[in-house]
Amino acid sequence: MDMHNKFIDINGVEMVFHTKKGAFHALHDINLSVQKGEFITLIGHSGCGKSTLLNLIAGLLKPSEGLLLCANREIAGPSPERSVVFQNHSLLPWLTCYENIYLGVERVFGGAESRIQLRERTRAALALVGLTAAETKRPNEISGGMKQRVGIARALAMEPKVLLMDEPFGALDALTRAHLQDELLKIVAKTGSTVVMVTHDVDEAVLLSDRIVMMTNGPAATIGEILDVGLARPRERVALAQDAQYAGYRTAVLEFLYRKQAHPAKEAA
Repeated sequence: MDMHNKFIDINGVEMVFHTKKGAFHALHDINLSVQKGEFITLIGHSGCGKSTLLNLIAGLLKPSEGLLLCANREIAGPSPERSVVFQNHSLLPWLTCYENIYLGVERVFGGAESRIQLRERTRAALALVGLTAAETKRPNEISGGMKQRVGIARALAMEPKVLLMDEPFGALDALTRAHLQDELLKIVAKTGSTVVMVTHDVDEAVLLSDRIVMMTNGPAATIGEILDVGLARPRERVALAQDAQYAGYRTAVLEFLYRKQAHPAKEAA
């Protein structure tokens, strides 16, 4: 890896949670460097610490040991430069869809752009996820999948340097999920955002990633293998369905998950 392009750097990270039942060692000896503009997915069985690692990069958790850097600065807390999309949409219920996105846009661009430009950014984000018609609705008036799309639109509208996504498409139907995956590929190509995304979906990981980081089972989960995905970009899902190289990557991830890390318990859906 080119040291000059190292954008996120995770060194010797340990994460121990202190609970009523005692100490729980979630992550052990995590070492990972991510280049600027790289798309990384974290994959593994439930309970392997994928979301914990994402929350550490977001600055929402502090490691028990080790160091996390972004652009050569220690990650000491949350920042708009590292925008997060959670499994749950985390929208403010008293604001409309439009207002939820505008709030994020104003926070990032309010000092430099006019209100007209901020409104354009907000409307473009709504259009991107197909929710222009729902801009005046509040979260309790729309479906769970629509709420999730608003959350994704808000994060993308802020044009973060690092986009952190925790199974952002998990609650969506297959067609909406495919559409947003394709749109995400286009946006990332345009903005050059660095993306770290947690997923359970092997096809999603292969379609989107430059590298797939495969985690061992918890407790004390660590990075088991890292798979370089050498598929040319732009990627087209229909063409890739017949691609032998794509099938090879898919098999490698399945092999790791279900042979090397066979989960003792039944996987949650």
